[in-house]
Amino acid sequence: MSWDLERLTDAVTEAVLLELGATDRPCSCHHLDRSLCPDVMQPLVERGAERFGLTASAPHRSLAALIDHTLLKADATEEQIRKLCAEAAEHRFATVCIQPTWVRLAAQLLRGTSVGVCTVAGFPLGANSRDVKAYETRRAIFDGANEVDMVINIGALKSIDYRTVEDDIRGVVDACREGSALSKVIIETALLTEDEKVKASTLVAAAGADFIKTSTGFGPGGATVEDVALMRDIVGQKMGVKAAGGVRDRTTAKQMVEAGATRIGASAGIRIIQASD
Repeated sequence: MSWDLERLTDAVTEAVLLELGATDRPCSCHHLDRSLCPDVMQPLVERGAERFGLTASAPHRSLAALIDHTLLKADATEEQIRKLCAEAAEHRFATVCIQPTWVRLAAQLLRGTSVGVCTVAGFPLGANSRDVKAYETRRAIFDGANEVDMVINIGALKSIDYRTVEDDIRGVVDACREGSALSKVIIETALLTEDEKVKASTLVAAAGADFIKTSTGFGPGGATVEDVALMRDIVGQKMGVKAAGGVRDRTTAKQMVEAGATRIGASAGIRIIQASD
């Protein structure tokens, strides 16, 4: 918990500095210094807290604050993205998780809410070069992304080229830190052996990522309780663990959290939070 509070403090501080640094004009609603405006500050505080699941009143709010409301399909339309953002704002999910092409729109639609904007890099195969993934990350943050989920170089991992894998991850992690965004690293567990899952988790931790994530949702399988528990065991308590891929109901989501997940990636977020225990 002490680590969560430290991370929360850092996240909120970074968000406040970014917001205050964006303009020195008074807020339009209260004609006050923006640092004193409750309407400016409250969403920032909520966003920082909700990223780590530390604020919630009702049980469904607690779970909603852990969910990245996801739409990564290639045929997603602007209308669907607008709907996704409206749903995320209404139910106060942690983020919307969308393709990079929609980041600017989502950032505009969610401005002033507690919902973050998450996007992807090197997605879904992880086969882009390190430089390309780092550029994707910087561009997404420029467009308004708060979080970036990147896919590791799976071929390099299986070739036992661990230096390439770690450098690949570190390129995105560094870009995220420069832009005050969270980095999440997808290892695509369904393609890995048990030993490879352990090695991949170790490399993600060594590269300094904020989260490790199970799956893209485009591979041969998604998150499992066993994989989440293994990843949590390897990375310890100082990193987030995101379970994604195949999490479609409340029972499964809760099982993932019990196994160690601190974030859930799901396209069925509304169904998950509205289901009864």
